[in-house]
Amino acid sequence: MNIVVVIRQVPDLIEPLEIAPSGDALDLEAASFILNESDDHALEQALLLKEAGEGSVTVVALDFGDVDNSLYTAAAKGADRIVKIAYDGEAPPPARESAALYAEAIRPLGAELVLVGVQAHDELDGGLSPFLAAALEMPYLGVIRGVEAGEAPGAVAACKEFPGAVMARMNVKLPAVLGILGADQPPRYVPVSRIRGAMKSTRFEESAAGSAAGEPLLAVCRLSPPAPAARAEMLSGSEEEIAGRIADILVEKGLVK
Repeated sequence: MNIVVVIRQVPDLIEPLEIAPSGDALDLEAASFILNESDDHALEQALLLKEAGEGSVTVVALDFGDVDNSLYTAAAKGADRIVKIAYDGEAPPPARESAALYAEAIRPLGAELVLVGVQAHDELDGGLSPFLAAALEMPYLGVIRGVEAGEAPGAVAACKEFPGAVMARMNVKLPAVLGILGADQPPRYVPVSRIRGAMKSTRFEESAAGSAAGEPLLAVCRLSPPAPAARAEMLSGSEEEIAGRIADILVEKGLVK
């Protein structure tokens, strides 16, 4: 099975995000970038399928952020091929435009199964995975938690999660695109020494950036930081005084009579 995994860089939410002087975008030069969490699960799921004897894994990524580190890590984990799409934009393109770029790089690879994270916290105009499936003209199934070889050749069994933690096991004929929410196991840890080894031995295949299709579905007019919440009231005094004040607050808020 020829498995292709799409991985993306997203701003690290642990670091404070700053607004650009224009007021309608984040200052990405001041941001740190990490591998998108659900894409990491997509990579792990692909590697699990490979280890079960289900083929090879090709990782495709846009040349943005700290993507080289993520690609070397993918190679150290066991990816067979790395394809990096040339891109010189100051910000990652919207989901529909990204889908067109990824689709152009994936078509020549002859993918039978394409895995991509079902969500990213910087997506504003929809998820990448269904747009990518449409661009590749492949069937799509999203919110997947686990994939394994199907009972029949040319198919996989995917576990789809519905609201209320209801799980459905579905037989998916290939080729197909799956939006991964979680892999069968947490993404594996790879030692720094193996990543350094991958840096010496791995060669990226370059893919020229194609033309992005369509106008953005939305435009950001203005960004502003969250308004600070009211400060908490710290209660002091004896236990009886504090308990009395709590009772008064509950009455004031209409929670008790």
